[in-house]
Amino acid sequence: MKFTNWAANYIDERTSMSGLVKELGRKIFPDHWSFMLGEVALYSFIVILLSGTFLTFFFQPSMAVVTYDGSYAPLKGIQMSAAMSSTLNISFDIRGGLLLRQVHHWAALLFVASIGLHMLRIYFTGAFRKPREINWLIGFTLFVLALAEGFTGYSLPDDLLSGNGLRIIDGMVKGIPVVGTWISYLLFGGEFPGEAIVGRLYSLHILLLPAILVAALGVHMVLLIVNKHTQFAGPGRTEGNVVGVPIMPVFAAKAGGFFFIIFGVIMLTASFVTINPIWTYGPYDPSPVSAGTQPDWYIGFADGALRLIPPGWEFMIGPYTVSMNIIIPILVLVVFLVVVAIYPFIEAWVTGDQREHHMADRPRNAATRTAIGAAGVTFYAALWAAASSDLIATHFGLTIEGVIHAVQAMAILGPFIAYFVTKRICIALQKKDREIALHGFESGRIVRLPGGEYVEVHEQLSDYERWTLVSFDDYQPLMLRPNKDGVITLRARLRARMSSWFFQDRIAPVTRAEIEQSHHGGH
Repeated sequence: MKFTNWAANYIDERTSMSGLVKELGRKIFPDHWSFMLGEVALYSFIVILLSGTFLTFFFQPSMAVVTYDGSYAPLKGIQMSAAMSSTLNISFDIRGGLLLRQVHHWAALLFVASIGLHMLRIYFTGAFRKPREINWLIGFTLFVLALAEGFTGYSLPDDLLSGNGLRIIDGMVKGIPVVGTWISYLLFGGEFPGEAIVGRLYSLHILLLPAILVAALGVHMVLLIVNKHTQFAGPGRTEGNVVGVPIMPVFAAKAGGFFFIIFGVIMLTASFVTINPIWTYGPYDPSPVSAGTQPDWYIGFADGALRLIPPGWEFMIGPYTVSMNIIIPILVLVVFLVVVAIYPFIEAWVTGDQREHHMADRPRNAATRTAIGAAGVTFYAALWAAASSDLIATHFGLTIEGVIHAVQAMAILGPFIAYFVTKRICIALQKKDREIALHGFESGRIVRLPGGEYVEVHEQLSDYERWTLVSFDDYQPLMLRPNKDGVITLRARLRARMSSWFFQDRIAPVTRAEIEQSHHGGH
């Protein structure tokens, strides 16, 4: 104990660490369940680091051809890469190796899924607005880095599935006009599959990408503390006044317990549910490619985009083949991801809203934003479904052409349908909230008035319940005004039209005067 106190004092005298710890300990963390999604991402990332460190001691990132002589009898004597052989040795000859491989893979899937759900929560509640636009960009960068980490790790064993995934990447790169072949040669270290791809992916997977990810995660956490958390409306909750529990000691204790729950769930899943059994697939060989060959789900949208393009979209320009069936999916995906990344700035420009926001919106109260999000999710889901078009066809006895045509229609028409339906549902829910705030709940009890009229008695809401329904701002579309030179520019007209579209069909929140008038009329 004396040594601990001496060490703590020694460090504090030279770093002033106690002041920082004390300041952080006073920070309040909201108590809403949806904030746990970010914690799941953080804790699963820790599990990835721990399990990945173990695996690096035994994996050989080499494409050198060796003859497998390990414990798995069906592949004994088969020629394969050193990467594949070492992965099999980890699975069957290293004590605990198979469990740690499964833990690493499941934790990676949970990491990507939780980041995606966390970003959806932030989007649909408007938590990306000022002053958190930069943190949204950093969070989006973390999501892209997680995708890259997952793909590079998935490709390392050089088994049949990972080799086919790399072959798809090779084809996409070669589809880029003029420079595609040279980029592929540089990436793979020669003609596919090359001799350097596994080593280069290994360097990316354990060095460069994790370093960038950890740095971005650190900045994300710092900005989270500086900007404070958002929170949902309720009595006593105002802009900048976070209601919840302090980080020290309450939240820290809960977070520690939650980490072990996440760790335990991953361990149990890895113990009882096999994933990526590379010994079943065997080493990479282009000849046995069949239905069901696809990447992990989080990268499936890219594979699906390629499958949705109709055939015959290539043409020649001189000696070069221009493969529009590859260029167009790449452009569509790039545009889609860029729009997602810069959406906070697009909405701020359309609405003209430059105020700070610390209260989270109910999705129904931002009908257009919610509808846009539903359209984006539908488009992503269509690409995702297309990646499994062969499995859908074989499982349900359908033709692959029919499945592709149906998913093509879903990718084009689905977002528009989702936008319209979601917006009408949000507006209907707003109207329902307004009716309940003014008149209360229907009790089902019918009474007869002295004049002979029958009416249903409504139960009024408590102040807490009513607060949730009425505490949101009513935004107005931007007015079309001339600039300082007295000219109404095309940019101003476009912005005014987009602002009018964004706020159309809005339902104004109930005012106190309307509530009092309603209660007076009821009496």
